[in-house]
Amino acid sequence: MTPAIIAARRAGVAHEVLAYRHDPAVAAYGLEAAHALGLEPESVYKTLVVESGPRAWALGLVAVDTQLDLKAMATALGVRRVDMADPQVAERLTGYVVGGISPLGQRRRLPTVIDERVMLLPRVHVSAGRRGLEIALAPADLVAATGATLATLARASG
Repeated sequence: MTPAIIAARRAGVAHEVLAYRHDPAVAAYGLEAAHALGLEPESVYKTLVVESGPRAWALGLVAVDTQLDLKAMATALGVRRVDMADPQVAERLTGYVVGGISPLGQRRRLPTVIDERVMLLPRVHVSAGRRGLEIALAPADLVAATGATLATLARASG
């Protein structure tokens, strides 16, 4: 039981926990989850921590087969620019390890922005708080449980 699963239960949202065997040699955690669970990559969202100012951070969620557009994220947050947070800072802020950072049940609730294409999905999959564990839920429930806003955040990988 992870803090993310506990948070989903406390929020009263319908969800399903999916487990797979994580390969420590794989660094593309989200794509690994999609392939291992037989899911379409556009339905699996990664949680990325950005620094939005001095001692200010936020979460951006995009599909695992895309990249977070930092300019779009800054616009969504109403700041001049954002940078990817140092992985150690991300782990300290969220209470999760990189590759297992969930938007749910974090140590410190951060402003959250989710790519708006999530609303086209019947279900979205996000980390359940550790590598090898995903949680599936309705996009509207994810938005409500995280207090997120929606914006165009994703750009093609490459």
